[in-house]
Amino acid sequence: MQVIIVGAGTVGAPLVDVATGSGNEVVVVEQDGGRANEIADAYDCAVLHADATDESTIQDAGADRADALITTTGRDPTNLFVCLLGAEHDIPTVVSLLQRPAHRHLFAELGVYTVAGLHDLAAESLYRVARQPAVSESMPVAGDAAVFRITVGADAPIADTMLVDARSTGVLPDDVLVVAVRTGDGEAEIARSETTITPGDEVTVYSSRGTTADVTAVFSTDVREDGARGRF
Repeated sequence: MQVIIVGAGTVGAPLVDVATGSGNEVVVVEQDGGRANEIADAYDCAVLHADATDESTIQDAGADRADALITTTGRDPTNLFVCLLGAEHDIPTVVSLLQRPAHRHLFAELGVYTVAGLHDLAAESLYRVARQPAVSESMPVAGDAAVFRITVGADAPIADTMLVDARSTGVLPDDVLVVAVRTGDGEAEIARSETTITPGDEVTVYSSRGTTADVTAVFSTDVREDGARGRF
């Protein structure tokens, strides 16, 4: 996929490492000349030494063909403005590092996914969200296993299906377990065999394979074979 990464600091630099290492076409926008040169020398990616809040910079970075925009600066206002530019250019997935949780609703109003964290963990999370935005939260357990939350899509294979039926028909793999369900009206319950999964439900899931595309595709058709959505 084609990714624009804004900022190459303590979170941005590890993110560039993850994104380029996964074979993506990456464009980095960094205002600090020294950092820009370091990234250009260390990684196989395009680097723009420019101000990302300038609309022409986002255009030069390839907004018209980008699959994802990820902002990693240390200032929420800067990240928010760049995300706004990304939304205006119809970039399918826009993800931002979040410094203050109180600002989360501002990003949400733009349809921006946010990640709060530090350094390498935040970089991994930002990349995962860019690839699988339907997954709202994920926690590794042991080996490849993970517990994650995901919102059920209207056309998802498991939508409007009782869990016992989803299991018996093979829609729900044997190594995937729905643990809990939060309905659209906010009610939460432990998942049982007779629980019916409906579109809009947020389900908590255990998977021995983690958040692979074939697992998340059970719950959201907004995911393709490479684990991404939209044009990825």
